[in-house]
Amino acid sequence: MENTITNLNVFLANLNVFYRKLQNYHWNIIGKDFFVIHAKLEEYYDKINEQIDEIAEHILMIKGQPLGTMKDYLENASIQEAKNEKVKDNEVFESIIKDYGALLQSVTDIKKQADEQSDYTTSSLMDDYISEYTKILWMLNQMKQS
Repeated sequence: MENTITNLNVFLANLNVFYRKLQNYHWNIIGKDFFVIHAKLEEYYDKINEQIDEIAEHILMIKGQPLGTMKDYLENASIQEAKNEKVKDNEVFESIIKDYGALLQSVTDIKKQADEQSDYTTSSLMDDYISEYTKILWMLNQMKQS
């Protein structure tokens, strides 16, 4: 169970960094599709914020201690912060597609590990994230096609 808790904490760190990145992009997006992208980024970071709480509480449920400081998140996350500067839509899409892909890989790995340990609550929770991230990635990739 310790490995699952460690991997969930890395996932939690990535969610926290990604949340800040999405919010940064929301504030700094420029371009002709500003209104649409601005609103979509807010939708994404609101959902990620819910997931942060859900994962932290799940870690506590399985007798772990969730990471809780920005220092912890930055030291454990593989997702990189965004620069605090104006950004165009194509840069945003490339970045968040990469990050959602990393999150999808992370939850897929956690699910496999949970299944091996008969940790069905963790496995079931990861199913929800796998489905959600797969759909988001499909939609973002459709956007890139235009």
